[in-house]
Amino acid sequence: MYSDVSLFIDGAWGPSAAGKVLTVINPATGDKLGTVAHAEIPDLDRALAAAEKGFAVWRKMSAYDRAKIMRKAADLIRTRADDIARLMTQEQGKPLAEAKGEIGVASDVIDWFAEEAKRAYGRVIPARADGVYQLVIKEPVGPVACFTPWNFPINQAVRKISAALAAGCSVILKGPEETPASCAELVRAYADAGVPAGVVNLVFGVPAEISEYLIPHPVIRKISFTGSTVVGKQLAALAGLHMKRVTMELGGHAPAIVFDDADLEVASKILAANKFRNAGQVCVSPTRFLVQEKVFDDFVGRFVALAEKIKVGDGQEAGSTMGPLANPRRVSAMEGFIADAVQKGAEVKTGGKRIGNKGNFFEPTVLTNLNRDMRVMNEEPFGPLALMVPFKSFDDVVEEANRLPFGLASYAYTRSVKTANAIAARVEAGMMSINHHGLALPEVPFGGIKDSGYGSEGGLEAIEAYLNTKFVTQASL
Repeated sequence: MYSDVSLFIDGAWGPSAAGKVLTVINPATGDKLGTVAHAEIPDLDRALAAAEKGFAVWRKMSAYDRAKIMRKAADLIRTRADDIARLMTQEQGKPLAEAKGEIGVASDVIDWFAEEAKRAYGRVIPARADGVYQLVIKEPVGPVACFTPWNFPINQAVRKISAALAAGCSVILKGPEETPASCAELVRAYADAGVPAGVVNLVFGVPAEISEYLIPHPVIRKISFTGSTVVGKQLAALAGLHMKRVTMELGGHAPAIVFDDADLEVASKILAANKFRNAGQVCVSPTRFLVQEKVFDDFVGRFVALAEKIKVGDGQEAGSTMGPLANPRRVSAMEGFIADAVQKGAEVKTGGKRIGNKGNFFEPTVLTNLNRDMRVMNEEPFGPLALMVPFKSFDDVVEEANRLPFGLASYAYTRSVKTANAIAARVEAGMMSINHHGLALPEVPFGGIKDSGYGSEGGLEAIEAYLNTKFVTQASL
């Protein structure tokens, strides 16, 4: 099933110029799955030339025709979903059901942007004088460099590629080296659907080397990055030196606020499912569970019971509801966070340990008796680790929710419309979902504020980042 993964440049799959490869590991077993081609400067130069050529072709194609090709790509992904899901589970670890869900969402994202391609409207501004026309025209910004991580190998890439293609831009995608095959299948679907050569290009390699070469290059007109805040700030600074437009979707530390009038059964089930989805390796994963004192013990008991029902195992095995962490680094990070917290007084209510000595399996973990001196209360855990913190008043929970420099996702549960409106207004975040989990749909904005980045990767806002606004005024002679 798993084949070695090549670069895709100027409409053709192939090795790097130097023939270098990187190893891809199955996180459930620690065994080698295959290799991925390792791009270097000559490969990037080919990709840049291809993207420049592809942009000249793609920008001239009508939005209607671009949309037809994109819709075909979405249909191809749907027909190939089972095979792609198996590849994703092998290389990333998530259960097959989650992998198939990711692929289904990806198809919907492509469809959404295909339709938005037809609706990138300009406007006519009423003039002050007779015979004068004032037009606002939307034009594609140009070739785009995209950088995507391993936690959602398709869904991180599909938003960037689809928004760019809808706007008329070409793309060089730096895909995730640890999970390259499923990402490559996404690119294959675009190519097989008829996207012209050079419009979509895929490279893998050393992230720092690729970003430091592509971002300053004059061919590249925009950068889109999903990843850690530390790296995102470095790339944004580099882009700023060259006045490149940037979309940044960075880290978070999402507060999940449970008021004492909430439906605890609903809240615990939804929040537990989303905490441990993809083994917690989700940028919008609920992390700090801020629960009002009156219902704190009840909520924690319900949540712990749900965590203990999760079946951790190989994502390819029937019945597994949480797979391994994607790499050994995440296991070490979990152990470090928990050891630091326990040493400073935290109580492990459930979990807290690695499972076995083969693969990167880790127990779903719940901590209580936390304080702000603990690393995990200040750094994004990015794993199956839930932090339970009681609060007294509305103002107290707002202060804690806004304490950190992050502002990506946030959640709240209450039966009070007044409380819901008030908390939505006070929490500093790019997104808030109240009494359900309603984030990341193709048609809604997706992005953060503060150290969680800027720009949107969903909704009509997403395509705007790939369009230049040109004003044209003309007088009749």
